[in-house]
Amino acid sequence: MPEISPLPSDIAHIIQLAIAPVFTLAGIGALLNVMANRLARVVDRWRALEGGLESDDETSRRLHHTELGVLDKRMAHIHRAIGLCTLAALMICLVIILLFTGQLIAVPVAAAVSVLFVVSMSLLVVALVSFYVEVRIASRILRVTRAVLEAGKATDRV
Repeated sequence: MPEISPLPSDIAHIIQLAIAPVFTLAGIGALLNVMANRLARVVDRWRALEGGLESDDETSRRLHHTELGVLDKRMAHIHRAIGLCTLAALMICLVIILLFTGQLIAVPVAAAVSVLFVVSMSLLVVALVSFYVEVRIASRILRVTRAVLEAGKATDRV
């Protein structure tokens, strides 16, 4: 039985179908880049605090332990967001594969593509919520630091 080779117009149509998921994949890649950079900053701060614990006085040590607890929460949220974004990207890759194979082999893939896309978007939503929580934790710490700075300015004026 001779193999059926797709016509160039069929291949062009397949590529058109795959464009939207590829753009989604590029967007997820950009999000992963941002999240990885935030994780690197948190890890750097963790290492700096952890390295200075032995030389700190008791008050500084307690403050640094508190900050290490906050950094641990931030890392957990970023790790979760990165993992979920990676799974979402894998689902999008499967969507692209199914779009191509469904057109080339004439296998019905519409239901699988739909389910994978919905799962991917759901994973992305949960990842973004986790990332949002991490950003809120980080900004809350900054607000506390600003309050401490403002209190320091007030005592300097007296």
